[in-house]
Amino acid sequence: MMASGVILLLLFVLNGAHGTHIVGGRDAGPHSRPYMASLQVQGRHICGGALVKEDFVLTAAHCQLRIPYTVVLGADSLTANETTKQQFNTSRSIPHPDYDGHANDIMLLKLNGSAQLTEAVQLISLRRGRLRTSSLCLTAGWGDVGDNGTIPDRLQEVNVTTLSRGTCRRRWRGVPITRAMVCGVGGRIFQGFCSGDSGGPLVCDGAAAGVVSFSGRRCGDPRTPDVYTRASSFREWIISVLNNN
Repeated sequence: MMASGVILLLLFVLNGAHGTHIVGGRDAGPHSRPYMASLQVQGRHICGGALVKEDFVLTAAHCQLRIPYTVVLGADSLTANETTKQQFNTSRSIPHPDYDGHANDIMLLKLNGSAQLTEAVQLISLRRGRLRTSSLCLTAGWGDVGDNGTIPDRLQEVNVTTLSRGTCRRRWRGVPITRAMVCGVGGRIFQGFCSGDSGGPLVCDGAAAGVVSFSGRRCGDPRTPDVYTRASSFREWIISVLNNN
């Protein structure tokens, strides 16, 4: 029964409504995103995340599994034997207490050790203040690059332009888009995140402004803009967890 439950959870994360990956992006410069984390089960990349403290990774609550993740830091290629990689297990998953399967989609993972900060492994700060409409940002991940199960050999990244909440709500037609969410689109059609990028950071002005949450049936479709959990809405909760654990 436990094995079956794990398989169902993996299928939900990889293929469900929240499953997301980068399409229409580009190779990131080697180790140019040193805050990126790969959350893996039995060597398979499942979700992304961002290192916010030496022993904590910020990710999405919908990435929570009943079994611990292996967290890989300092990676460019997930398959290459890179000396920059650091690997940890998760000792605790802390989803936001108000996560309801849609809203408040944010989680912290406590590592079983502290990362050594190097050129390839660095912390990312949380963005302060209001994120303006049409802000130029970026997201990155190792998710599907073709909306067809094609997994990249190297970390991918894509430019993101944020939208107003009103525009996002009109395009999503009845799906609740709360103030604790931020929407964004790529520069062209079918460009954005898709399966395996869940939990990765939306980076604006060099800081984490959001967490990859959900998208539409087709990845990168501007008719259903990509939706991120707004990090600033949860800043007090994040700091409280970091300080008390």
